[in-house]
Amino acid sequence: MSQMSFWKETLIYAGRVREFDKKDWIVYILWVGLMYGLFAVVGLFIGIGSFNGVEFPVYVYNIPVGVFIFSTAIAFDTIGHRTIYKEFLQRAEALVHHITIFAGITSVLVLCLAYHFPVFLKIPALVLVSLSIIYSLIDEALHWYRYLAQASDRVEMWSHFFILLGHLIMILAWWQWYSEGYVGVSETLALGIF
Repeated sequence: MSQMSFWKETLIYAGRVREFDKKDWIVYILWVGLMYGLFAVVGLFIGIGSFNGVEFPVYVYNIPVGVFIFSTAIAFDTIGHRTIYKEFLQRAEALVHHITIFAGITSVLVLCLAYHFPVFLKIPALVLVSLSIIYSLIDEALHWYRYLAQASDRVEMWSHFFILLGHLIMILAWWQWYSEGYVGVSETLALGIF
């Protein structure tokens, strides 16, 4: 297919937001808002620290970059999940999505708490980060199965590529930051802004 047809598919996919009912909008705003909220909070924290002379390891800047890629891809993918693929997803993939989301959110929360309890939470953080990756891969496998069964499209598959890309950049950079002792966090907290 030509690039124009892919862009046309993309516009059609995005245009499906017009099919949202009230519940779809609530779910969409809460889910996408949560992800962009994570981007804003992490970006603000690192940005304020940097602006005030805190030196973070360079890889730390990958965290907001990864969250932004992840959030933007989710904002797009969720349109299809709430419309054209809604019924199909409710059969089996919804459970995998819920487990993946649970593992992803708890891995970030535990990584944050690990700043205060680094030794105690090392194993739970590693397990949850690993599970978030494993379940993301299971989710991708289900999407490829659905694509091969012609119950998905290229736009959704590309959005999932960027979901996985953003998630891996974010979570692996975050794990590295934690494993090196959260360099720059205490200095940023000492600014008294947070």
